[in-house]
Amino acid sequence: MASSFLSSGIIQPLPLRSPDKPQTLFDHLKTTSTFLGSTSKLRSVSLSKPNLPNPHRRSTVVAVSDVLKEKKTKSAASSSQLLITREEGLELYEDMVLGRAFEDMCAQMYYRGKMFGFVHLYNGQEAVSTGFIKLLKKEDCVVSTYRDHVHALSKGVPARAVMSELFGKATGCCRGQGHSGCHRAAFTSKYKREVLKEDCDEVTLAFFGDGTCNNGQFFECLNMASLWKLPIVFVVENNLWAIGMSHLRATSDPEIWKKGPAFGMPGFHVDGMDVLKVREVAKEAIQRARRGEGPTLVECETYRFRGHSLADPDELRDPAEKAHYAARDPITALKKYIFDNKLASEAELKAIEKKIDEVVEESVEFADASPPPPRSQLLENVFADPKGFGIGPDGSYRCEDPKFTEGTADV
Repeated sequence: MASSFLSSGIIQPLPLRSPDKPQTLFDHLKTTSTFLGSTSKLRSVSLSKPNLPNPHRRSTVVAVSDVLKEKKTKSAASSSQLLITREEGLELYEDMVLGRAFEDMCAQMYYRGKMFGFVHLYNGQEAVSTGFIKLLKKEDCVVSTYRDHVHALSKGVPARAVMSELFGKATGCCRGQGHSGCHRAAFTSKYKREVLKEDCDEVTLAFFGDGTCNNGQFFECLNMASLWKLPIVFVVENNLWAIGMSHLRATSDPEIWKKGPAFGMPGFHVDGMDVLKVREVAKEAIQRARRGEGPTLVECETYRFRGHSLADPDELRDPAEKAHYAARDPITALKKYIFDNKLASEAELKAIEKKIDEVVEESVEFADASPPPPRSQLLENVFADPKGFGIGPDGSYRCEDPKFTEGTADV
């Protein structure tokens, strides 16, 4: 299982512990952790027993390191040794600029009263969405969270459809009703391949944040996905904060990627502010799932440039921490790579930015002019049989019957 990863040169096994030299649980963590704050503050626990193999664990599974190594090149000028082609570079840049511009416009529309409720923006995390989703096929699935606008854009949902959805309009991608992804996508792919014997290599990406990783359901999902060798990649967008709770204060071990090998799957840690590094890890994990080799856990250390939501004044995070990550803007980093390797000119990137501005402006005009959902749509997707409960035979809503609230209505 792990051999394809090891041969890629991207990750390395953890060093084996000598039986004659006692170590602490955090010896390796102290030397490799890249998280803000010092892991040396963690309590050390001595291990007196040698690291003997577990006869019940599959021998093909090994723990892997947490750092994506740079690809070694003899000459940066050689196009054959570049991490991306010109076409790929322009595609990545356009997708990331679209995500940033769209979210900035969402902030404007929220403060103008065009959007309601909580709006969670993705600014700063674009390298993760673009690095993973732009490698997918049309048939592949993405399971997202509430911070999902940019995931939808990267997967190809038109900006006007996403904006209309946020406006609560009938022309939105979910007809103004809102929608969450469905986890059965990975099971469907496995069923097609193994039961129906179809030539199916569909993959599912499941995105979630660091706050999810201390919940029991997270561990249950890792266990079942590994047990059934599901074609799924678990992508942790670790932006270091779960609403107002620092990741370092919420978990006993801040390195989430280590939980993968514990359930029999490889684990990665990658710089989520670098789209090219994310893309290299994503290639390995997605290809592994397509080959039927099971799930992978990838932890992308990233950062959101805004508060948890637009209702969050963002007063809890240290200004120095925010400045540190702002200086590592993933879009700026990609632009520099493109210029340094002469993949495109400044005029070409300016043309992309102008095109994106027009797309986003048009999405707002379209959403603003679109009609709200009809009243008849109110109870759709609420009851299994809306006409048998929510809507009467004459088409009127049963809840409008005074007897309904008295508990005497014939339902």
